[in-house]
Amino acid sequence: MNTRSISFRLTAWHAGLLIGVFLLLGALMYLGLRHYLEENLGETQLRRARQIAGTLLVNAQPKDESNIVIEIKSLYAPETNDRFIRVTRADGTMLYVSGRPKDQSFDAAGLLPLAAPEKESLRKQVLPGGKALLIAALNQGSRYTVEVGAPTTGIETMLAQLVRQLLLGLPIVALVAVGGGYLLVGRALAPVEQITRKAEQITQHNLSDRLPALRTADELECLSRSLNLMIARLEDALLNSKRFVADASHELRTPLTVLRSELESLVASNHATPETLGSLLEEVERLAQIVERLFALSRLDAGEAQAEWVPFNLAELAATTADQMNLMAEDKGITVTCGPAAEIIVQGDRARLKQVVVNLLDNAIKYTPNGGSIRLTARSQNNHAILEVADTGIGISAEALPHVFERFFRVDQARTGDAGGAGLGLAIVKSICAAHGAEVEVESRPGQGSLFRVKLPFGWKKSAG
Repeated sequence: MNTRSISFRLTAWHAGLLIGVFLLLGALMYLGLRHYLEENLGETQLRRARQIAGTLLVNAQPKDESNIVIEIKSLYAPETNDRFIRVTRADGTMLYVSGRPKDQSFDAAGLLPLAAPEKESLRKQVLPGGKALLIAALNQGSRYTVEVGAPTTGIETMLAQLVRQLLLGLPIVALVAVGGGYLLVGRALAPVEQITRKAEQITQHNLSDRLPALRTADELECLSRSLNLMIARLEDALLNSKRFVADASHELRTPLTVLRSELESLVASNHATPETLGSLLEEVERLAQIVERLFALSRLDAGEAQAEWVPFNLAELAATTADQMNLMAEDKGITVTCGPAAEIIVQGDRARLKQVVVNLLDNAIKYTPNGGSIRLTARSQNNHAILEVADTGIGISAEALPHVFERFFRVDQARTGDAGGAGLGLAIVKSICAAHGAEVEVESRPGQGSLFRVKLPFGWKKSAG
């Protein structure tokens, strides 16, 4: 058995606790019974001493002392009943002392006389051999001191019997404690064993399986539910990874196929035309863009966006980026306007947040027809810096809206031909926003345009000074 396992430790604690409680109760019972028996025996001896003093010595005269001795012997027979009786005069001389009891357990004559007590008293006299007498004494009218005692042998016998019974019961209690603890712990940890066995069976090939759904309304149910949620997240991550690899392979295969065919054509014809070289350069540029964006996503996933944060003016960044991309918009006759350049200081990676503005503007320019318009706005609202890019483009269908930020996702009817990219621009925007604790959302209607909104909390901002 593994002594470091939880089941062993819980069983040991359960058994130890019950055995400890049993021993504690046994000790309390032992002490309580001893106190009760000694108190009862002492009260009995005091009652006898009172009887002797009250009936035989209350009006006794020196001439009556011989009769008192006879009365004590006949009424109480201390030797026969294994008791001790001694009557001492006020001057210290003895009127009467009992002889040896029949069990020869003590010699009454060898017991030291007691100084006259003021009232009543009890004392335990230890005898040679370990036995003891419980002696009650009282002073009768300052004339006589009466001592009556009895051995505690009966008490010790009863206590010894109690100890034997406790010792006999201890193994039974220990067996019940260990067995009961083992069964209780086994039942309590059975769901954990089920979860463990099922967890060992789950691999990347069957991540759709789940751990047993417990209905225990306790911490184990919370644990199984949390683990199932974790497995679901792992399944989503693995599926996204597989889809990412498949989509990346697909996106890279197309330009590579074009390049191969063009190069084969060059080899076959043994000469190159400007049109052929231009097509090759275009495909190389497309490959470079795809690889660069994949590299950007991998760096964002590694947390590079949080490497060097600085305070900067988001409104100024948006305005300068819009000016830089205005040439692309003019080629299509699209008007790009920027809202008021209010000072909005935020904390973040300036280059990455500029990439957000670039990707959103690039996306708007691609899908806005000739003669359309784009408006870029930066403002503050409710402790957030708000960046909005609104266009009069072709819009996005309601079915596609939940997926526009997924990697390699493209709306077929909109993103085709030269305008359609690899479907990584908005995914990069989503990753950069997530790294900055920001939210990005989109509102769109087909044929009426789209509005992309980034909400960057000021809680991430540090003092610019």
